[in-house]
Amino acid sequence: MRLGIMQPYFMPYIGYWQLLSMVDAFVVYDNIQFTKKGWINRNRFLQNGKDALFTIPVKKDSEYLDVVERFISDDFDRDKLLNQFAASYRKAPFFSTVFPLVTSTIRAKYRNLFEHIYHSIRLTADYLDIKTPIVISSTLAVDHSLRGENKVLAICKAKCATTYVNAIGGQELYSRTTFEKEGISLKFIKTRPIAYPQFAGIFVPNLSIIDVMMFNSKESIQAMLGEYDLV
Repeated sequence: MRLGIMQPYFMPYIGYWQLLSMVDAFVVYDNIQFTKKGWINRNRFLQNGKDALFTIPVKKDSEYLDVVERFISDDFDRDKLLNQFAASYRKAPFFSTVFPLVTSTIRAKYRNLFEHIYHSIRLTADYLDIKTPIVISSTLAVDHSLRGENKVLAICKAKCATTYVNAIGGQELYSRTTFEKEGISLKFIKTRPIAYPQFAGIFVPNLSIIDVMMFNSKESIQAMLGEYDLV
């Protein structure tokens, strides 16, 4: 059984969805420390032919709180963000199909950051016809005080995983030998180069899945989900 485990990211790049689609079960962390400069509550989109950052603002609080303990800022202007997306993508070929989905993710009434992101993951997975079961980490019967590799191994055992698949950026974090001693194969997913027309400009890669959906049919994206190598 292939297992993937990731942090909750808001509308992340296509590699996240490749991992979600190729595993048999996917665990999303809710009880992991929020990182202010990470990609949990922000990503990039296309604006005037260049990449621009969009953010779900969070209330000021202790930097040591987990994602599930963080809340969206009261002054988050959802309509302003939606207007930015509309201005950038209104002429994209799949705008009329995708913008309602984007609107549903951003206008969701959740105040809790994790709940908001989890909702967006479920909606996007449904749109892409990804059927992989998504499990919230805190619901698993493991020692949640564990950290790093030890916590990943505990989750793998709880889910009876025979293979753990991580994003390619995690190669420096985990040891194949350590996993093999526990009877678990360690693999890393590497996204192949993916390009598609973005209006008439030079292609800007690795943007939010929002960009991918605006310019590509669901069928084309489903084909892209298989554009990876396991190493």
